[in-house]
Order: sequence, then C-alpha cells, then structure tokens
Amino acid sequence: MQKIVPCLWFDNNAEEAIEYYISIFNDSRIESVSRYGAEGPGPEGSVLVMEFTLEGQRFMALNGGPDFAFTPAISLYVNVATQEELDRIWNQLSAYPEEEQCGWLKDRFGLSWQIVPTMLGEMMNSRDAIRKGRMVKALMKMKKLDMNALIQAFEQPQP
Repeated sequence: MQKIVPCLWFDNNAEEAIEYYISIFNDSRIESVSRYGAEGPGPEGSVLVMEFTLEGQRFMALNGGPDFAFTPAISLYVNVATQEELDRIWNQLSAYPEEEQCGWLKDRFGLSWQIVPTMLGEMMNSRDAIRKGRMVKALMKMKKLDMNALIQAFEQPQP
C-alpha cells in the first residue's frame, strides 16, 4: 500500500477527469468509486470519491464542490523518455496554450502538469555551470519542451 496518496479536489467532474487521465497514461485504472447516497450533499448516485492509478501511482479524487480550485502551486510532474512520448501526452493534456511555460501546462480541468524529459534532470545536475546555463536559457524560452534543442544548447561547443 502506498503510504502517501495525493487527493485531487474537483467541483463535480472527478469521474470525467479520471476517465480522461486513465485514457492517456499506461498502467492506469480506476480502483474504486464511492457515490453519494440519498442523504447527499451531492446528487444521489454522483461520484463522491474515486481511487485511481496513473502509471502505477495511486491517487484519490473528490467531488467536493466549488469551494476550492487547482492552482499551479501544485502540479503533477511526468517523466518522459522520448520526444514522441512528451508530444503525445502534451497534446492530449494541454488546454490553455497561452498559459504554458517551461514544460508546464494546464489541462481542461484546471490541473497543472509538468511534462519533462528524464534527461533534463541529468543536465540540471551537471557540474558544468556554463553548459547548464545555456540549457536553462533555452528552456526558459520554451512552452512545450524540445529535447533536441535542450541537448543542442547543453552540448554547444565552447567558443
């Protein structure tokens, strides 16, 4: 059992969101669904809580009403191995292109995601400040990350 499970608060569309998310990611499924009864406070039969798995990671979703909304202060960070995988996930999730920056996007439910190539971490941990600096400068100009451009900036020969 996973000890810490993130809980995502939705107004009333958790079921739609979770079905959408599991259609995008591998090793993903709905684990359980609890529905409101006649006592409410939501409409009888509508989703109260869902437990689900994305890429082997457990989550919970709650239809809690309009009191709270997602903010970019919390995002789901997705490691990807290839540009093809990055493009596929990005294209399915991105709903607000004007708000994208540095690999961050917001989906149609308002949840923020970071779609990031695994190799970015290796470059960010480089002890070569000049190479890392060039790569970060290139990254800061991007919306969706371009792995080849990041590699080129990092590996650019020194003058």
